[in-house]
Amino acid sequence: MNEGSDVWARTYYRNATRRELDAFLTLMAPGGRTVQVRCGVPAQDEPGTCETPRERGAGPVTAYTAVAEFAGAGEGGGTPLLLRAGSNTADREGS
Repeated sequence: MNEGSDVWARTYYRNATRRELDAFLTLMAPGGRTVQVRCGVPAQDEPGTCETPRERGAGPVTAYTAVAEFAGAGEGGGTPLLLRAGSNTADREGS
């Protein structure tokens, strides 16, 4: 997402699994800079959002990518990855 010179990532969710989840949202900027946040996703069927902090853009918005991952909440390697989704790159020809 961008507004003026600010850039950030946002993902929307609705959790109908009846168990808490973790969302990890990563914003990758030009030059290798990465910002990642972890958001708790409550066990409720209400819409919600998770977003990274806004930062001043370091290049064209098309140079940024974002990845959202949703996994079972909890510590350890036994929590399953449920969903991984990435952003589209802006294409001059459209999609």
